[in-house]
This record gives sequence, structure tokens and C-alpha cells, in this order.
Amino acid sequence: MKLIDFDGLFEKKIRDYMQKHAGRYTEEAWEEKIPVLYARFGDTYVKAAGNTPRGYYAAMDDETLAATLSAHVAHGVPVSDFLRREAEKRGCTPALLSLMQGDNEDAAALAVELSQGDSAAFPAYFALIRRGVGEDTVNRIAEFLCADADEAAEGALACYRDGVQPALMLEVLSHVRNRDERIFTALMQAFRTSDDLCTSARDLACYGDERALPALLEALDREDIDFLEFREIKCAVETLGGRYERERDFSDDPYYEKVQAQSQELPDFTGDPEAKR
Repeated sequence: MKLIDFDGLFEKKIRDYMQKHAGRYTEEAWEEKIPVLYARFGDTYVKAAGNTPRGYYAAMDDETLAATLSAHVAHGVPVSDFLRREAEKRGCTPALLSLMQGDNEDAAALAVELSQGDSAAFPAYFALIRRGVGEDTVNRIAEFLCADADEAAEGALACYRDGVQPALMLEVLSHVRNRDERIFTALMQAFRTSDDLCTSARDLACYGDERALPALLEALDREDIDFLEFREIKCAVETLGGRYERERDFSDDPYYEKVQAQSQELPDFTGDPEAKR
């Protein structure tokens, strides 16, 4: 396959164009015009490709397109928007799986992005998480899994049982809408044993099972929780339809003092501006 740096070709053309039209447009006008010219370039015949940039990639089958992506990353040739958009438009997840399963983490990250959360890629997503890929890739995978959590539930439960990214797996599981006793048990156990009560409370609120209310209300009475924990747990209680009436004094809590100080620094947007004149 021939690797063509379409972005590099466009940059050369745009430099020449800008020199030819120097002084004709403001900087802001150029910022608006360049994306339009780039889109037009996608339908411009390029001799080196024997096709337009869009046509060059559209002529490839899925496997060749994925191999081209991989080669671009491996050889440090910029991946143009035309190549990305063609892969996204195709929904060629089966062909992208080979990139996710390969050793090149940059290629795997790109394949994850281009798979756009296709559930067919979920086994590969979980394999990447187990493999220990970079934080950005893991976070992007988590977004996709949370968006289709019911489909991801079994994989997330398996990772959680194996101790793989447990906090992240609980976040995914908290988005599952089909009720599952295994998930509720895991979320409750995490809340009762967690060092991060705020996150655990948010997970319970997100899952939406009212059976969590007694444990949440009991936690609100604990003397060892700080103001931020109290506020997050109380929010979870209210989200699940409960109420907490007891007054708690956090005036000596450093988090409370910090929140109060920040709130006092905010300008007053609620008053009548005419009354202040």
C-alpha cells in the first residue's frame, strides 16, 4: 500500500495559497476559511494518489483500510481526517480489532476511537483494560462502556471480580439499567468498605436502587465523615427519593470552610441591579 501524507500536502498548498492572498483576510477569517478549503481538498484530484483523498480511502476494503491506519501509525505518517472519517463511516469494527489486539498502543488507541463504542469491540476493550493500556485510552473505553452498560455488564463484572480497575468497573456497572443482584451487591459492598465514599455514593445514586437508602442514611450519621462526604451521600439519598432531616455541624471541617470561602467569593447574580445604583 502507498502511504500518502494528505495533511502534509494540504499544508503545503495552504501555505502557498496564504502567501498568494497575503493581507486579504484577517486571522479570524483564515481560521474560518481553512476548514472549508480542507473539505474542498478532500474532493480534489491528487496525482500521487491517482484519486481524491476521499476517493483514495473509499476504494479500499475494510481490511486494507485498517492495515493502512496501522501503517500510518507505525511509520509516523499523520492520519488524515479523510482516513479517520472513512473508517468511522464504514463501521468496520471487525477489521479494527487487529489493531486493538496488536502491540502498538497508539494504533490500538486510534482503533478504539474509530470503533465508536460498537459493542462488537467490547471484548477487545476489556482485553486492553486488562493489558494495562494508557489512562487516556482506558478513560475513552470507559465512556463507551458506560454508554452501553447493559451490553458491557458481564465483562465489567468479570474484571471487577478479578480486581482489574475495580473503581472503573463499578462506574460502568452503576450505569446498567437491567436490575442485577450481582451488581447491587458489588456496589453495596464497595460503599461499605470504600475509602472513597463520595464515588461509591455517586455509583449507588446512578444505579438507582432504593434498597441502598438505609445504608446511605446510616452513613450520614457517622461522626467520622467529612463535609464533602456528607454532601455527596446526602445527594445520593435525595436522588433515590429519601430525605435526611438531622442537622450536622461541620463548621470546624476544613472542606466546609473551603466551600464557604469559595461561595463568598462568587459575585451576586441574584440581586436587582437597579436597586444597587
